[in-house]
Amino acid sequence: MVVHAMIAEEQTPSSGKIANVAPQATEPTVFEVAAADAPQSSAQPPKLQERTEATPAQSQAQPQGKLAGNWQGILEGPGRRLVIKVTEDDGKYRGVLYSIDQGPNAMAMNSVTLEGAKVAFEIKTIDWTYAGTLSADGNSIEGSRTQSGETNGLNLEHVSTEKTWAIPEPLKAMAADADPEYEVATIKPADPREQGRSWGQRGRQVMMVDATVAGLMQISYGIHEKQIVDAPQWVFTDKWDIDGVPNVEGQANTDQMKAMFRKLLTSRFGLKYHVEKRELAVYALELAKGGPKMTVSAPGQRGEGFGFRRLGDLVVQNDTMADFANGMQRSVMDRPVVDRTGLTEHYDFNLTWTPDESQFIPLGERITAPATTGPSAPPSLSTALEEQLGLKLESGKAMVDVFVIDHLEKPSAN
Repeated sequence: MVVHAMIAEEQTPSSGKIANVAPQATEPTVFEVAAADAPQSSAQPPKLQERTEATPAQSQAQPQGKLAGNWQGILEGPGRRLVIKVTEDDGKYRGVLYSIDQGPNAMAMNSVTLEGAKVAFEIKTIDWTYAGTLSADGNSIEGSRTQSGETNGLNLEHVSTEKTWAIPEPLKAMAADADPEYEVATIKPADPREQGRSWGQRGRQVMMVDATVAGLMQISYGIHEKQIVDAPQWVFTDKWDIDGVPNVEGQANTDQMKAMFRKLLTSRFGLKYHVEKRELAVYALELAKGGPKMTVSAPGQRGEGFGFRRLGDLVVQNDTMADFANGMQRSVMDRPVVDRTGLTEHYDFNLTWTPDESQFIPLGERITAPATTGPSAPPSLSTALEEQLGLKLESGKAMVDVFVIDHLEKPSAN
């Protein structure tokens, strides 16, 4: 699920958050993103995944070699089936990972190495590594996968093409001009044990996990919580899980998922509002001296991604600066963020910083102390924006839209 939500292997961030829609998924850490494949349950939101398609050679070739071929195993804990396909070209290994219980997408590995009997795989985008030991007969690997600080056992078996678990067929995209709504939607109070809002889709299911109505409006309308006025207090405190399929065939894109949420707010929460212009305190996203330092996305790149591997560790794929500003106000900042960069390209970048107590409140996170301290700690957000992206956030005031609530009610029964 991006919502842009990002999120191949376990999809979306840990701590279970999703933020925007994006490529499909593995399990980054805190993701407030949506991904094409959503959580398996309300306790396991979608994850960020790089939209990488396996080439025919990666998917089918079975060259001879100690590590080349198809490997598969079940990840201890989540119990997900993983398939790893390794090819060899001029003595160099390449690999792709499929989390087949989460969808059909492949995630390309950054490195595949075999040193003696020691095997290592790495996917940097989702902070995913594997370390194992190849058996003497070359038919199995005993090892473990680590992602975002969490380690789970994963033993792999070398299998023939015929015995390789089937990779799910990808769903066809919904027609671009489709205007879907939920065919049937289930809305129930969120489990208090859930940790943070997430949203996206798994297959055709469009989900929202652990979200307040204010959070649902933030995602649906691209606004900050402070742009919602005259609403009853429960709109900001009561949390809900939403699940259902669209009434149109195919897999919805980010905008179509947002349209479904907007219609649900009207049909099940009775939302009525009018929009006014008011002056609010905002952050203005601007270019820093020296200009942008981000990488322009490849032409024709599919999907967007805005997701967190952990608090303060953001991965962005194929997003505009308007998308980035919206993701920051929805997930991180304590006031609206206005894009004044003038940039119109789509970009790929990582942003790493040490959050402070004013950040991540929209996701239900309250920072009590930085995760890393001392000289090795990442910089503050303002420093990171300038040094890593060539951007800056300036405090100020601006006339922005506010949603004045005329009517809202708790959802009707399922």
